[in-house]
Amino acid sequence: MELLEQPLSELDMADGDDDEPWLEEEGVPTIDQPFIQKYLDGRDALVAQEKRQRSDHAFRETLSPMAAEASAIVSAIRFEEQQTLWNPEYEDNLAKQEGFELHPGMMFSLAKDRMESTKLWKIVKKMPKGALLHCHLGAMGDLDWLIEKALQTDGICIVATTSLATAEARQTASFGFLYEKAVTNTDAQSIWSEDYDPDESIPIAKAADAFPGGRQDFVDWFKSRTSITHEESVQHHLGPGAIWRKFMSCFPILSSLQLYEPIFRSFIRKMLSELHEDGVMWVDMRTVFSEPFTRTGADKPDDNFEGMLAALQEEIDAFVASEEGKGFWGARLIWTTVRHFGKRGIIEDMKECISLKQLFPDLIAGYDLVGQEDLGRPLADLTPELFWFKKRCMEEGVDIPFFFHAGETLGDGDMVDENLFDAVLLGTRRIGHGFSLYKHPLLIDMVKDKKILVESCPVSNEILRLTSSIMSHPLPALLARGVPCALCNDDPAILGQGKSGMTHDFWQALQGWENLGLEGLASLAENSVRWAAYEDCSAKEWQQELKAGAFGNGVRACRMKEWAREFERFCQWVVLEFGAEHDIDTLD
Repeated sequence: MELLEQPLSELDMADGDDDEPWLEEEGVPTIDQPFIQKYLDGRDALVAQEKRQRSDHAFRETLSPMAAEASAIVSAIRFEEQQTLWNPEYEDNLAKQEGFELHPGMMFSLAKDRMESTKLWKIVKKMPKGALLHCHLGAMGDLDWLIEKALQTDGICIVATTSLATAEARQTASFGFLYEKAVTNTDAQSIWSEDYDPDESIPIAKAADAFPGGRQDFVDWFKSRTSITHEESVQHHLGPGAIWRKFMSCFPILSSLQLYEPIFRSFIRKMLSELHEDGVMWVDMRTVFSEPFTRTGADKPDDNFEGMLAALQEEIDAFVASEEGKGFWGARLIWTTVRHFGKRGIIEDMKECISLKQLFPDLIAGYDLVGQEDLGRPLADLTPELFWFKKRCMEEGVDIPFFFHAGETLGDGDMVDENLFDAVLLGTRRIGHGFSLYKHPLLIDMVKDKKILVESCPVSNEILRLTSSIMSHPLPALLARGVPCALCNDDPAILGQGKSGMTHDFWQALQGWENLGLEGLASLAENSVRWAAYEDCSAKEWQQELKAGAFGNGVRACRMKEWAREFERFCQWVVLEFGAEHDIDTLD
């Protein structure tokens, strides 16, 4: 270290050989080896000093021998696959024919199919991922399963604001689904016909069979309207606004289909099953309460969301108690309000949140505001409503903490970027995305001091055009500065991951960032377990539990210990499954 703090011109380059410090061999100047070694030792010490400041340093220091061996094996596999599967010179691959060249850390939608065939995928898929802390209920699940379930459910109809007879209308016109106890107009014109009457409901099976090209083309069309397609995901030159318009258009369509009770219950069970199968043990999900919920066989939708939350709680409890759900801890809900609602709409939504918190105290875990931050309505504008909400919670005897989205922007110092300041000052327990946080050294110190975790969603940030690929994502900058973070999947059904699990985001991080490794990935998973909202607790209790970690004696500590045992078993599997194939000594 002392060597590196001196100007190069002041160093004694003759150390170790006073007679001939400089040599000329074939015209190349050389210098004595002791000096070079002293420089390299100082350089290594500087790198090590910086790594001690990382948020995952303490976790790395306590790795068991088994976990350390597994981490070395995973690093060897990662290196091997970067030199082969992601090297365009290693093999003649189809990527060249498609107009792009394979490389490590390439865009998610271009890499997805290939990543799912790798050893690294097999390893990450099996890894215990802890808790999913940031996801939106309406954007979870498998779209193929959802549309097939709808096609098999009596009474589901499709309805549009205009005829969907033209290709342009099918890509741009508003449409949705609803449940009808009895279809009265059996002679209605096809929704694909110019003669279709706007807002006329058509049985979904009938519409699917009449779709130009048949039922499979109908399924493909549905998926193209409820997810960001491959072509859309790579068109970064169009900017965030364009992709957000498509993104937001997906939610009403999906909600209209998901919120009929028989489909909703099956959807929740399917989602929890997929998460559990992917190594997720707990989920804090978010949802907006805007589309009506229809109970089984009802003549009309409910005028409140009590039935929806009752069904959600029952399905979570049933899954946890089932044989299939063995080892799954459960789920809670973070109530979300659309930030662009008017003042009256936000206040009314807050009132309903408080009312339903009283009815479902174990289900509702917190409160958030959602919607594209770049469109406006920053937290600073919403502080009167937010202070009213906290005051009303106190009056009603409930505690609903904040878990704010903030910093999901490319801005630097504008009102959107400054949402981060308000999120911290308003007492958020976690920050959703926090993409622009790395630009704020003072806030970084405050986030660390207040033990606020960043819920990072790398695939989402790429698809929604905040970053071009995993290689330019700012999360490594936060980790290097000691900020606690966890990986999340955000909106997998819409964004292209395909199912509800977190493996894509975990794989992208592991493959993309040299400094991470299995140790760093495991630290992110452990963070998710530490910061999950398992039960209500005061701000003081929350801080005490975070500080105690696995050394406490509450639910949080027990689950951290359980995750640690699962991770150790996973590491043993990695060593047994792949250890013989990889000589970890070559990593030294």
